[in-house]
This record gives sequence, C-alpha cells and structure tokens, in this order.
Amino acid sequence: MCSRWGVSLAAWIALAAGAVGLAGLLRAQALGGAGAAFKLTASAGFVALALALRPETPFERWILVGLCLSAGGDLLLLATSRRGFLAGLVAFLLAHIAYAVAFATVAKPSPWTAAAIAGATALALRWLWPHLGSMRLPVAAYCAAIGVMLWLALGVGRLEIRLGGLLFWLSDLLVARHRFVRAEPLNRLAGLPLYYVGQYLIALAMA
Repeated sequence: MCSRWGVSLAAWIALAAGAVGLAGLLRAQALGGAGAAFKLTASAGFVALALALRPETPFERWILVGLCLSAGGDLLLLATSRRGFLAGLVAFLLAHIAYAVAFATVAKPSPWTAAAIAGATALALRWLWPHLGSMRLPVAAYCAAIGVMLWLALGVGRLEIRLGGLLFWLSDLLVARHRFVRAEPLNRLAGLPLYYVGQYLIALAMA
C-alpha cells in the first residue's frame, strides 16, 4: 500500500511540475522570451510521470522510450541552428517510431482511417513543399512516420492515446508552419499546449 501511495504522489508531483512548466513557458513566449528552463521542466514532467507509473508491459516501456526521445527533442530544439533543428527532428522521428511500436501492440487500426490520414499528410506536404528547400526529404520522412503513429494511435481503445496522438500531430503542423511558412508567436502559443497535453495524455495511458 505504501508503494502505491508513493507512486500516486510522485505522479501528482510530475503533473504539477508539467503544469507549472507549461504556464511559465507560455508566459515567456508571450513576452518574447524562450523560457528554456520552463520548457525543460514541462518535458521532464512527462518523463517523470511515466516513471512514476512504473512501466511494465512492452506497450508501457515503448511509451516511456517515446517520451524520453521527445524530451530529448525538446532539448535539441532549444538550439536555433539548422543542425540543432535537424537533430531535434531526428529525435522526434524516433519518438514517433517508438510510439508506433507501442501502439501496434494493442491497436486495431482501420484502413479507412489510414486513407484519411494519408490524404491529410498529402495536403500538409503540398502546403509545406514550396517552403522546404533542402529539407524536403527529411520532412517527408517525418510526415510519413507521424502519420503511421497517428493511424495506430486512433486504433487503440483508450481515449488518452487517441487524443494524445492527435494533439501531437496537430502540434507538429504548427511547428512546421513556424519553421517553414510563417514564424509568429501564435504558432507556439497554440502549439505548445497541444504538444504538452498530448504527451501527458499518452503518459497517463500507462496508469
């Protein structure tokens, strides 16, 4: 019993850290700052939440891998250089693959959903394509990976996974818009909550 209470308390602390980190990050972004410390706090929070929930099954362990890679991607994207962006892109690509592996162990994906996601991915690439330049191949590979992740997520019988995967996918569209189409504060002010809520929902699916 003490052990379960300890895990519960640790999970609540991780959720509280995430909420504080996200609030501070959004405030910093609204004021024109980076809010790096707040971002890392929010990212560490979803990893801590997953650890507090003590992953045991392959599904849970692969989710933890995806969360750790996402947190690493958040750290790498703090760099403003093209190299840093590419490294962050690779980290998130691997995170989506890890999530896809996790979801595949429990999903019953629909071919109709696959068709809809393929269409949405094609539209997103058509929108981004004129702005990508030498990044066309990496971004196309990334879009394919996140599309597979979303397809599998929507086939899982848990609302946290379905909603978490969708929010993650939407947040990446805003990241792409900010990086390649039009950089403006609205992208991050809308995208960051989508991203973090999505990650915490995926972590909570382990409970």
